[in-house]
Formats: sequence, structure tokens, C-alpha cells
Amino acid sequence: MKRARRRVLPTQEQLRVWRNYVETAEAVRLRLAGRLQHETSLSSGDYVVLLALSEAEQHTLRSSALASQIEWERSRLSHHLGRMEKRGLLRRVSCADDVHGIDVVMTDAGAETFHAATVPHLRAVREMFVDALTDDQLAHIDEATNALRRHLALGPHD
Repeated sequence: MKRARRRVLPTQEQLRVWRNYVETAEAVRLRLAGRLQHETSLSSGDYVVLLALSEAEQHTLRSSALASQIEWERSRLSHHLGRMEKRGLLRRVSCADDVHGIDVVMTDAGAETFHAATVPHLRAVREMFVDALTDDQLAHIDEATNALRRHLALGPHD
């Protein structure tokens, strides 16, 4: 009995869909990042860090937990935190229960900057993403995103 061979490479149509998805997602990401920087003086990296800290208990996270949560390498995070610390958006302090650990704490200035940036950023998300799609299309994107997250073992995202 001859086994049906499974196609190893994507078809031309699958590659077209893939490329369209990647290029469009990158264009949306870059435009959102540019607008965020222009309107709020925060980079998208700043915003991601401040968002994670804003959701953390007492606006504090271990540096290692923050790196894991935002899926950054520790060295990248360390350099970025240094730049944010110089701007007064956060501070790094020794961890009380681990001499080698570092806690990252959002400052009052960081919280004010983050909150001031949230409305313009969310307005841009609506204008560049939400307004372009119907409710059904949004539901399909949600379904596809969840399928990808399951396939990649990323778990559900809130």
C-alpha cells in the first residue's frame, strides 16, 4: 500500500497569504510605533514595559519575570531599562528576598507618562486596526490568532 505523501513546503497560495499577513502586520506595528513615539515620546518598547509594570502588583516586577512576560532577552531588557531609568520612568532596586535579583518599579512619573500615552495609543489602535475590520473579521482574526497561539504553545492571551 502506497502512503500519501504529505506536502513539505507551503503552496504558492499559502505563501501569498503568509507574506501578506507578515507584511501587513509589520506595517501596522511600525505605524503604531511611529505614532506612539510622535504623540507621546514613548517607544513601543517603553510602552510594553510600562504596561507590564502598570498591571503588576505595586507596579513592581522582578527583572527576570518582566523579561519573560514581554518575551525579551535579559540583556535587551537591561539596556532598555537603563535608558528608561535615566528618563525617570522606572527604577531598579535590589530584591529584598534575593541578593542577586532586581526589582523593576514604575515611578510616579512613569505612571503619569504611561497613563497620558494610553488614550492616544488606544485611539491609534482603533483607527489603524479596529476601524478597518468588521466585527466578523475581528472574530476571525481572534480565532486565527488563538489557533496560532495553541500551535506555538503560547497559551491564551487575556
